[in-house]
Amino acid sequence: MGIRTIREMGDDILRKHSKPIKEMTPRIRQLIADMFETMYDDNGVGLAAPQVGILKRLFVIDCGDPETLEPRPYVFINPEILETRGEVTDSEGCLSIPGRFAPVPRPEWVKVRALDKDMKEFTLEAEGLLARCICHENDHLDGILYVDKATGPVEYVKEE
Repeated sequence: MGIRTIREMGDDILRKHSKPIKEMTPRIRQLIADMFETMYDDNGVGLAAPQVGILKRLFVIDCGDPETLEPRPYVFINPEILETRGEVTDSEGCLSIPGRFAPVPRPEWVKVRALDKDMKEFTLEAEGLLARCICHENDHLDGILYVDKATGPVEYVKEE
């Protein structure tokens, strides 16, 4: 496993559309492992393949279990958002735009279909932070950044 370089806003790859993954390969397995390691190393809750320079329809998320606070990693390959409900505006950030946050409206509930790390299809219904993360990371696969959807100013938050 290895930590990969996270591409930052201004890098053209973040504005491109990603291609579907047709089969699981050792390289894709390694990419998934590296993405989790990179995300955890940077204290993120989600990371999409374009953020590490790979134009594949893949993202990883770990918002933790809301009840136990234990890690709850998810792998989404070729995700498709099937349904959404409601809307909540909350502050959002991104590992590709470090230190900056802005209010972004997102669905409060989503239903998504994707393939897991073994290329097995699953459907997941999510709400709250997990729903927000799914929508945010899915946008990355289409070259969309949260600042494109922000409803207020993007503010810099200095780390203490």
